[in-house]
Amino acid sequence: MRAIIEALLADWHGQSPTRQGYLDAADQLAAQGRREPALWPRPPRMLTATIDDGWGEGLTVIQALACGAGVLVENLGVLQPPETIVRACRRERPDLLGLTVLQFDSDDAVRHIVARLPPQTTLVAGGAAYRYDPDFAKRTRTPVVARNGAAFLQFLLNYHLTEAG
Repeated sequence: MRAIIEALLADWHGQSPTRQGYLDAADQLAAQGRREPALWPRPPRMLTATIDDGWGEGLTVIQALACGAGVLVENLGVLQPPETIVRACRRERPDLLGLTVLQFDSDDAVRHIVARLPPQTTLVAGGAAYRYDPDFAKRTRTPVVARNGAAFLQFLLNYHLTEAG
C-alpha cells in the first residue's frame, strides 16, 4: 500500500487532481490495497464531519481516500454542532477526526472541538478556512491541516497509531 500511495503522490507532484481524479485514485487504492500489505498493524478509525458545510464535497474525497488507504471511516454528517462531534469522539474514541471548515468565523467552534477531543484522537482538518486564512490553524490550535487530498494521503503515510488506540 505504501508504494502505491507514494507512486500516486509522485504522479501528482506539483499539481492537484480534480475531485474526480481523487475519487478515481481512491477506487484504485481500494482495489490494489486488497493485495498489498497494510500501512498499519490495525486499521485506524476515523470519524468525519463538517461544522459549516452543507454539501461535504471535500469530506467525500477525504473519506474515499481514507477508505482506499485502509482507514475505517464513519461519517457523522454535515452541519454538525461542535458538541455533537465531541460527544461522538468521546463515545467512539477514534484515532482520527476528519473535519471540514469553510467559514472564517468558525474559530470558536473549532477551538471547542480541539479542547475537548479525547487525547488519542488527532484532528485532521481542511477546507476554505484553512486554505485562505493562513493563521486559522494556529488560532484554533488545529494539529494537522490537510490542504488537499494529496496532503491528506501524505499525512496517512506518516501516521503512526498510538498504543491507546
